[in-house]
Amino acid sequence: MNNLGKVLNHKKLNDEKVLVAYLVAGDPDLESSLDLMHLLVEAGVDIIELGVPFTDPIAEGPVIQKAHDRALKKNTDFKSIMNLVNKFRISNPQTPIILMGYINTFVTNKKLINMKDNGIDGVLVVDIPGEFNLADYEINNKKIDSISLISPTTSDDRIKTIVDQSSGFIYYVTLRGVTGSSHFDKSEIEFNIKKIKNLSNMPVMAGFGIKTTEDAAVLASYSDGVVIGSSIVDLIDKNSDKKDFESVKEYVTDIKEAISQ
Repeated sequence: MNNLGKVLNHKKLNDEKVLVAYLVAGDPDLESSLDLMHLLVEAGVDIIELGVPFTDPIAEGPVIQKAHDRALKKNTDFKSIMNLVNKFRISNPQTPIILMGYINTFVTNKKLINMKDNGIDGVLVVDIPGEFNLADYEINNKKIDSISLISPTTSDDRIKTIVDQSSGFIYYVTLRGVTGSSHFDKSEIEFNIKKIKNLSNMPVMAGFGIKTTEDAAVLASYSDGVVIGSSIVDLIDKNSDKKDFESVKEYVTDIKEAISQ
């Protein structure tokens, strides 16, 4: 069992909600990314989701798109991200790390992903059909989970196929839009997450558009945990000049407290 499985099992046994935090690797630079990963763990994050910079991040809103651009301008490539993970693992071998990105990057770098004990616990590919998993693209590392997205518009038939092809957890997209959008339909979210849970024993994380502690608390009440992305990336950007990320830590700590009540 990898780190992701261990954490998810522990949370389920203790009836605790999971906090997943997203940041773009290399934004504002790789050294800061390493510091931020440790800071997020200190703030109570259970799983780190590392965004892999891509030239055309179609699922992302403007906040994360700009972060991808900044990271690419710093020449952040896949090999440097794997080095980042290895540095993090020196002092933290247990926190799950998920890579989130686009299929071209992962296919191009499948040799690195297939390497044994590379420190990665899961991969979430944004731009492939949910009916496919990593093995369909010759990514066959059995220690890495293939995490899938399900959205409010996913049909019932497709939901069943997607959960059957997935491992680790299901990422439920709470909005019809890109990351950083708003306007939740709470009744729809609750209904759809219940539908997914009726088809699978895998945990379901709710993400996209969570900004406030109130948002996080409500969505955590329907799901097994929440994914916070754009709000963290925005705070990182606003504090990148001085590289003082205390506000990031305070924000994440507040989210953790909100979903733990």
